[in-house]
Amino acid sequence: MLKNNREELIQEHQPETIKKRLQKPPKPQNISDAILGGIDGCVTTFAVVSGTIGAGLPSTIAIILGFANLIADGFSMGISNYEAQKAELEVIESVRQSERNHINKIPDGEREEIRQIFYAKGFRGEILDKVIDTICQDKKVWIDTMLTEEHGLRKTGLNPWRSAIVTFVAFILVGTIPLLPLLTTFLNTQQKFIFSTLLASFMFFLIGMLKSVIVNKPLFTSGLRTLLTGSAAAGLAFFTGYLLRNIFAI
Repeated sequence: MLKNNREELIQEHQPETIKKRLQKPPKPQNISDAILGGIDGCVTTFAVVSGTIGAGLPSTIAIILGFANLIADGFSMGISNYEAQKAELEVIESVRQSERNHINKIPDGEREEIRQIFYAKGFRGEILDKVIDTICQDKKVWIDTMLTEEHGLRKTGLNPWRSAIVTFVAFILVGTIPLLPLLTTFLNTQQKFIFSTLLASFMFFLIGMLKSVIVNKPLFTSGLRTLLTGSAAAGLAFFTGYLLRNIFAI
């Protein structure tokens, strides 16, 4: 989240404050996992509701399919996110091993790579030589520099299990919301669908607003964009169900 208070910014950029902050390991960021899980969870279940109602099927069918998809897709998304981040960690480790091997076998060639990387950044002469010597005197720093500068890989911050859990929990929590009206006994099918639509729209808009707070973007614009995305998916499901009902004369 961006901070605009000048006094806070000045305080956070005092030498001792900076030193303490940089000594701490980077905090894992799972905002994208939560947003991904929340949006997809809401889209998944509301699409089931829309498709079922559009096909003229009983709301009990929507409940069964909705919760079945909620658990199965939530689990699938969590595992998929886990596997994706695990694969990325494996790629990073593979590149790290490769760079370590190169440094051991052809250190001059790897020094030249460092030289060209920082030459491209504008370093020249004695300053460039000092940068090269400083980086190359510590093999870990040397390898980490190659990871980020040559290969564009991040060194830390990946936690496959945390990402999987955050994705799954967000998927389940948000995805349950559109199904709640269907569990009531005092509403008819049309009313259930209306309340489900309102709740799903609210969740889409809320997720968009929360995202905008984190990245310091306009609240309404971000909320509306997410709402339109979710509404488009639900609309496609509804009209698909409606079309198939008429094709097969259900």
